[in-house]
Amino acid sequence: MTATTSTLKVAIVHEWLEHYAGSERVVGELLAVFPQAQVFSIVDFLPKKERAFLGGRKVKTTFIQKLPFAKKHFRNYLGLMPLAVEQFDLSGFDLVFSSNHAVAKGIITGPDQYHISYVHSPMRYAWDMQAAYLRQSGLERGLKGLFVRWLLHRIRNWDVRSATGVDVFVANSRYIARRIRKVYRREADVIHPPVDTDAFNLPAAPADRGAYLVAGRQVPYKRVDLVVEAFRRMPQRKLLVVGDGPENEKIRAIAAGAPNVILKGKVPHAELLSMMQNARAFVFAAEEDFGITLVEAQACGTPVISFGRGGALDIVQDDMLSDTPTGLLFDEQTADAIVETVDRFETIRDKISAEGCRKNALRFSKAAFRSHITALTERVLTEGF
Repeated sequence: MTATTSTLKVAIVHEWLEHYAGSERVVGELLAVFPQAQVFSIVDFLPKKERAFLGGRKVKTTFIQKLPFAKKHFRNYLGLMPLAVEQFDLSGFDLVFSSNHAVAKGIITGPDQYHISYVHSPMRYAWDMQAAYLRQSGLERGLKGLFVRWLLHRIRNWDVRSATGVDVFVANSRYIARRIRKVYRREADVIHPPVDTDAFNLPAAPADRGAYLVAGRQVPYKRVDLVVEAFRRMPQRKLLVVGDGPENEKIRAIAAGAPNVILKGKVPHAELLSMMQNARAFVFAAEEDFGITLVEAQACGTPVISFGRGGALDIVQDDMLSDTPTGLLFDEQTADAIVETVDRFETIRDKISAEGCRKNALRFSKAAFRSHITALTERVLTEGF
């Protein structure tokens, strides 16, 4: 850290603080790079036990914090959030980072301030995933559906307009950089989000590597159902399924009568870590913006078999594309594609080393994130926008 960077007056503007998850990890690492920073958020309902990454800082919030029922239903005030985020007075800061997946980049800054926006994703439900959002929310028809369409139209217009106030866009993957280019017609630097590779490590004893593993929240877009269906067709291969969620009943029905598919439910971190360290391969069928669990599996020395879209393309070193592969990618979100890729994996698995997977994961460590953010900031300070 240079003296110039360390003496900057820095603000970090986050969307909302409700739970400590992926985007909050980014904020935590930004605070590690800029310990002098102040934090702003539309609302702050983060539980006390999850606030350690804030280092005791008092978070500046907006008027939405005090609106009726905001603690449980603040998302219902989405239409007010553009107005709310524009009310932050950031005039006393040299550098402002916005942590954006909805409206945080809409902050107002002056000509002598630097605004760097770290984009987890452009607002999915307002852009290319609007149809899926309306369908899943039962808002395809009726007056309420019409109102939501109108609201999202207004938000899209504001979203594009507010992009002009960003000096430098940073995307969390090449996939999100393409979305930024599509939506805002702007280029973005790519800095992958920080992954706690120290918490996911190589096993101390020789790994069993007997069973395949799929883990994650069982929601429709994760496509855990496809993985279970694929292994139901491969009775000779064992699959452990970790997690729960709205799709659990459907997944249980698919797994019924398949003794090789073992449903573990939600498990403690230590048990998940052990399963990751001993998995033959981690199987992933979703299209994610990045895919932190893929890095966590690689950090355990475990190969990854993943759908080849989204952030997985940044993470997995496919056998067809690399001399030091760490897994395989499949082209279609189908059970057939998974079966075919698992069969291919069995023919090339000796080419994949646990050490190679671990080395690949370290590209996404906290230390790597801090280094890239520091380098970007110093470049902006030296060269401008």
